[in-house]
Amino acid sequence: MARNDPAQPSLFEEFDRDDSLEAESIEPDIISAPLPEKSVHGAHAERWLYPTPKGLYLAPADTYIDPARPVDRAIITHGHADHARAGHTSVLTTSETRDIMQVRYGDECAGSFQTLDYGEIIQLGDVTIRLAPAGHILGSAQIILEHEGTRVVVSGDYKREEDPTCKPFEVVPCDVFVTEATFGLPVFKHERAVDEAAKHAASLRDQPDRFHLLGVYGLGKCQRMLSLIRSHGYDDPIYLHGALVKLTELYESYGYDFGEVQPVATEKGKGPRKAQDFEGKLVLCPPSAIGDKWSRRFGDYVACFASGWMRIRGRARQRGVELPLIVSDHADWPELIRTIEETGASEVWVTHGREDALVHHLRKSGTPARALALIGRDDEAE
Repeated sequence: MARNDPAQPSLFEEFDRDDSLEAESIEPDIISAPLPEKSVHGAHAERWLYPTPKGLYLAPADTYIDPARPVDRAIITHGHADHARAGHTSVLTTSETRDIMQVRYGDECAGSFQTLDYGEIIQLGDVTIRLAPAGHILGSAQIILEHEGTRVVVSGDYKREEDPTCKPFEVVPCDVFVTEATFGLPVFKHERAVDEAAKHAASLRDQPDRFHLLGVYGLGKCQRMLSLIRSHGYDDPIYLHGALVKLTELYESYGYDFGEVQPVATEKGKGPRKAQDFEGKLVLCPPSAIGDKWSRRFGDYVACFASGWMRIRGRARQRGVELPLIVSDHADWPELIRTIEETGASEVWVTHGREDALVHHLRKSGTPARALALIGRDDEAE
């Protein structure tokens, strides 16, 4: 994998667990709350930062944040596909996100890259820009924008829980906070990831003759679960579906140690593996592989799935999940509210997710808030 930037110059000089909860029961009956008077800083910011069909547009710098389609200039918060797309002429982001994009899309996925370290400051037109850790996945960043006396923080996706595979979220005081709301309903309160991993470790111990198949998304969740599983003393080789291998290798190149990790497909020097090779073993795979032809060849297995959506029992049943693990890389409802309060923002904009509930809560509490309804965001892939 090449990490060097292309030669051409940059255009820039990025509740308690309730097993009875069903999917259809979580949407609240939201009554529109009266809109508090817009804050001075919010009124100012919306003149130079606003949603368009291409994405959130930073007008003074002629730049888009996480654009939904190819543009000349893009700032990318992190490497998930609903935020980082190929085809931009120039991209500003962290070095880790650049590498993730090149692994996923190829070395020529953008005309050029300019990378920033956390805390490094640059000037684009009349806007001062720096990045701060978002705690979401490797390389994820909040974008801090300062223009004409107003500071706006665009969070991208984020979480507040400790994660050994990325830098923790940094609270940045601001005038306007632009937040996600993937789990923006009061019903969503995630479990501690270390406790969920302990359940998985117990299942491995208690069912040593059964093969465990753990569904994880390939970027972030896979590597986080590998780290958590190892922290509970599981020392056997862990096997990966082919779709998870390259990004895990990228994490390893950044110094993360997941112990012995091998691809499912082949055993070195011995050709294709057989189903009996996995008895009592652990395999990680994309969620879509659970129950399909690929997984059925292994015979009887314990179907596991690590996701914040496992809070909803109906989703676990629909996927045939025997051991749901509520592990999320997004902030839950208490974390969203806590983060907004800690930023001290006088106005909040919500990019995607369960916007209505969060906007309603903030307005009812006296904080001006509005939904941006950005297109192209995937709330399911977490």
